[in-house]
Amino acid sequence: MSPRFGLRSCAVLAACSFGVLTAVSTPAHADTDEKILLKGSTTASYFWDDASGRAGDTGLPASGKPMQKGLAASPSWPLLTEGYVMYKGKKMPFFVGDRGPGVPSNSGIMLDLDAKTFAELTGGRFNPSTLYVDGNGGQGHIKVDYVITKWGPGVGKKNYPVPFSTGAWSRRDNNPAEPPKVAEKPKTTQTAQPAKTVEKTAVAPQAKTQDQAGASSGGAAVELAAGRTVPAPAAESEQVSTGVRGAVLWFVLALGGGAVVVAGTRLRRLIKG
Repeated sequence: MSPRFGLRSCAVLAACSFGVLTAVSTPAHADTDEKILLKGSTTASYFWDDASGRAGDTGLPASGKPMQKGLAASPSWPLLTEGYVMYKGKKMPFFVGDRGPGVPSNSGIMLDLDAKTFAELTGGRFNPSTLYVDGNGGQGHIKVDYVITKWGPGVGKKNYPVPFSTGAWSRRDNNPAEPPKVAEKPKTTQTAQPAKTVEKTAVAPQAKTQDQAGASSGGAAVELAAGRTVPAPAAESEQVSTGVRGAVLWFVLALGGGAVVVAGTRLRRLIKG
């Protein structure tokens, strides 16, 4: 490898290292626009009111919106309140479009999810014929975490849910819950520094130490681009010496042959003359 090739390789490696450090040190942008107004936990049930009268259907939702995936019922939150629930690593959005549960809210069941959302959270499937959720092991109630991101504009309690029997769903709440304080993590910036290139220059071969001379058995030293010297094999030195002796011998013979030719030419001229 020549010194120029070694320097070029170092430069290429330095550029690649700088690019990788820049990509790694670039922080991912998190979604910081979401505003958390309230968070907590409760037991959730499910329903599907499509005005068909089946499976305890009580008619169309109170908000006037058609029954759909993501429409939930609350015993006290304002209609059109928005948020999401989390269950076993799954996150599903919802908005309050109906009132309920009724009597079950006295037992701590403070959220009624739509059957399709409930099926997705529990790994089941919604049965449109029965309006029930099948294939989830018979689960009808689950413990969920909830987050409120937007309060609805109408009447209702803008705080932790309370049972339907309290009548909080019919009163306007002008004192909403204070949003939970989220500790901000200190921002750290990491700037990648370009890797330094180290130029390597060829170093003149130095005299061999006694140990090196013994190891190489008199072999010639070969200079590398990095400046190290390694002993050449003894066989190569012998070949070089043999080649030199052969060249000298050939040269001597050539001179001798030329002298003989010149002497013969002069002798013939003397005889003829």
